[in-house]
Amino acid sequence: MDIGLFRSIMTVVLFAAFIGIVVWAWSSRRSEDFEAAARLALNDDEDNLPARSRAQR
Repeated sequence: MDIGLFRSIMTVVLFAAFIGIVVWAWSSRRSEDFEAAARLALNDDEDNLPARSRAQR
């Protein structure tokens, strides 16, 4: 295996990882968590935290 083939394989693997992260970040299942995280700086009390965050405390 020469270095050119290795670089090509790594490029494809890293591009696939990038696409996976983009799909994960823009999925509708994550939107509620991201919206809650965006509101954290504006919240004064802990009642508005997501259930997962309350369970970790």
